[in-house]
Amino acid sequence: MDIAHLGFWMTMMGTICWAVCFCWMHRISSKQNRLLDELKQQNQRIEKLSKAEHDLIKEVHPQVGEIAESVEAMKQQVKRNGG
Repeated sequence: MDIAHLGFWMTMMGTICWAVCFCWMHRISSKQNRLLDELKQQNQRIEKLSKAEHDLIKEVHPQVGEIAESVEAMKQQVKRNGG
């Protein structure tokens, strides 16, 4: 085998290695993109639930204050009645 044949086969090996690496990196990149999409969807679901929870707390908060006032009034009335 002379130097020209050796050079040809080394070039072919390099080209094949480049193609394999390209396919491998493309596959890794695809997996990363899928994972990022899943994380984005999860983040959107968490934000939606958090907003709903926040809205519920806003809705319930005044009622909690009113209940606490009612309980205090009831305690004072019980104390006055000798209970």
